[in-house]
Amino acid sequence: MPAATSGKGVLADPWPDRFKAFAGRFSVRTKIIGIVLMLTTILGLGITWQVRTAMSTLVESELTVRAETIALEVAVHVANPIAERDTAGVVSILDDAVASHLDSVFAAVSRADGIIIARAFTDGDGTPGATLDEVLARKADEVPGLHAVSVPIEPDAGLLTYGMTDTRLERTVDGVTLQLLLTTLLVGAIGVLAATLLTWLLTRPIVDLVRTTHKVSQGDLSARAAVAAEDEIGTLAEAFNSMVNELETSRAVVAETQQLRTRLLERLIDAQEEERKRIARELHDGVGQSLTSIMLAAGLLEQTEIPDERDEYTARIREASADTLKQVRRLGRELRPSVLDDLGLAAALDRYVAEFRLRCPEITAEVHCHLPDRLSPTIETTLYRVVQEAMTNVARHSGARTVSVLIGLRMGTVRAIVEDNGNGFDPDLKRASGESVGIHGMIERVELLGGRLDIESSDHGTTVYAEVPISVNTAAPT
Repeated sequence: MPAATSGKGVLADPWPDRFKAFAGRFSVRTKIIGIVLMLTTILGLGITWQVRTAMSTLVESELTVRAETIALEVAVHVANPIAERDTAGVVSILDDAVASHLDSVFAAVSRADGIIIARAFTDGDGTPGATLDEVLARKADEVPGLHAVSVPIEPDAGLLTYGMTDTRLERTVDGVTLQLLLTTLLVGAIGVLAATLLTWLLTRPIVDLVRTTHKVSQGDLSARAAVAAEDEIGTLAEAFNSMVNELETSRAVVAETQQLRTRLLERLIDAQEEERKRIARELHDGVGQSLTSIMLAAGLLEQTEIPDERDEYTARIREASADTLKQVRRLGRELRPSVLDDLGLAAALDRYVAEFRLRCPEITAEVHCHLPDRLSPTIETTLYRVVQEAMTNVARHSGARTVSVLIGLRMGTVRAIVEDNGNGFDPDLKRASGESVGIHGMIERVELLGGRLDIESSDHGTTVYAEVPISVNTAAPT
């Protein structure tokens, strides 16, 4: 016998899930109309049933009281004729009682042993002789809703039995019930119409919002949802429109950024080609000529035996070799300064600023580096390139007389500030034009490390702020 399994998942009742799945097949409009119709029907039928039950109980009670009242009154009137053995008079009184009261069926006077001595019926049958039980049994079969009441006739003259039917009153109850049902039907129809109007008012903006959502999903960011009212759906439509606005703005920014990146890439490729051409010229015009001089001097050295000439050619070779080494080292520092790897950012910037003073003696350059320890190679390389590019722009474009560099730590970040007193420019316009490869390169380098770069410029000079978090786990840029 397999082991019994237990658990909430196994014993869970599937009916709630089935009901949810069934209800989920219908639209909101159908659900609301169905709920209104169901509530109207339940409420109408419940009220109708309660009213009918109360009226039927009241009819039965009132009819019984009425029959007792009439029977007591007739019993008083037939007492003397019975005492005088005036059967005709008794029948006459009974006929008048039956004829003068609505809903009356019969009236009968019987002795103590149940034999009827006088009776009156609505059908005119007033022949005595039958027993009271026989009359009651026959009339119960013939007349629906019969209510019979028996009262004594004083003094000990027998019983007066009076019968009434509730047929007419039940028809009245049926009529009221029918009116209530028709009213329920009318209220249900009005409720359905009201629910239809309500659901149209509720679902119209939702349908419009869904339609707008489909347009946006297909790429039409100009589509907007109509705000029909200041309710929750209107708030939802406004939030959706705000989202689409932000999406449209983001797409425009992405497109603009992509264009800027494309232009930047093109200019970077051009800049690389220009840099390669410059290095090629440096190698050809500088190193190449120096090596040619060395080769010529070496050839002449081999051909001469004169000591003075040999000394002269040896000096030429030594001088050309030293010049060639100097040019190669300068090119190496421009491509990647070894002092940056060996001694750190502070030493590399000191050497770069010293070389900058030699290249641009008309500009007073200062550097202040307050770093207690070495930074990660990634950060040092990034800040070195930012300072290098900023000072190159100062030398080429600003017309400044002074430039200062400040490096320091600040609240878990390292900040580099390059400030000059030259001619300013519009940084936003320069970025948007995509003409400045250097500015975009600085921004890209700093943002790759999770930092930020700001440029402030006016007629009094330009300041470049670069801030990078100290904890960076990215590959070092070159």
